[in-house]
Amino acid sequence: MALAVGLAAVWGFNFVVMDAGLRHYPPLMYAALRFLLAAFPAVLFAGAPRTPWRWVLATGATLGVAQYGLLLLGMRAGMPPGLASLVIQVQAIFTAAFAVPLLGERLGTRRVYGTTLAFGGLALLTMELTGAVPLGAFLLSVGAAAAWGLGNVFMRKAAPPDSLRFMIWVSAVSSVPLLVLAALVEGPASLGVFSVEGVAAVLYTALISTLGGFGVWGMLLARYDASVVAPYALLVPIFGLSSAALFTGEPISHVTVAAGVLIVAGLLYAGRRPASAVAPGTGYLRTLVVRARARRAVSQPDAVLLPPSAEPSDRPTP
Repeated sequence: MALAVGLAAVWGFNFVVMDAGLRHYPPLMYAALRFLLAAFPAVLFAGAPRTPWRWVLATGATLGVAQYGLLLLGMRAGMPPGLASLVIQVQAIFTAAFAVPLLGERLGTRRVYGTTLAFGGLALLTMELTGAVPLGAFLLSVGAAAAWGLGNVFMRKAAPPDSLRFMIWVSAVSSVPLLVLAALVEGPASLGVFSVEGVAAVLYTALISTLGGFGVWGMLLARYDASVVAPYALLVPIFGLSSAALFTGEPISHVTVAAGVLIVAGLLYAGRRPASAVAPGTGYLRTLVVRARARRAVSQPDAVLLPPSAEPSDRPTP
């Protein structure tokens, strides 16, 4: 899952980029420009999404409008980028919670324990980083995490054959309501703001984080269970905090490092296959053993061929 780790790095740095972009654009207009540039002109050449439109609209409403609208509003209200990258990862809990009733997925004991361990690391970070953060900003970020979790389930339902094309259309349907909301709430004048830093921030979030990032995210969700993919997003705050420390001066203490270790350990444990699962190649090796025993039995007609579970060494001692 190296691709998932690389995606977490892109999304982690994206919080620093969004923090810079919010210095030039109000939150709803920033989100609208993000999805507008991700969609156009690509949507003119992408062709149909090849998945039911209801899932395109549902994903756009949750991953696009709700998640980024609430997240950027929270950051504008006082949520620092490093902490925002941490709080948004509550999406893993929402994804698992929504996936059970809507997708019929089973979490399993290993995933529950691993996710719990990872969120223990998140709780440790939260206790250290929650300083004078406004409650409203925190709740907006949690709401964004819930919208992301539901959006993950919708992407899994959509199972688009071409995740990049799907994300182009999701960006297109997200940009329209965001532009309307920005014009109504923030005023149309906010669209006329121009600066090199602001434009660069919008381009990064539109082309790299949104179009490329969610294209990869959708591909992962199409191949694996949502409750398996979602925990990899727990790596985002590690990259987010690191980039925030490097570019904005947010400190990284020993507690932060310890919490990061807990997150990675929990993530690896949750994604590890149970020991009882058959590993690749195991079935082939077992077949070779059975065939060898069969040939030996044919060459020695008087020998009794026992199944593996009935070998003398496996029999219970009286």
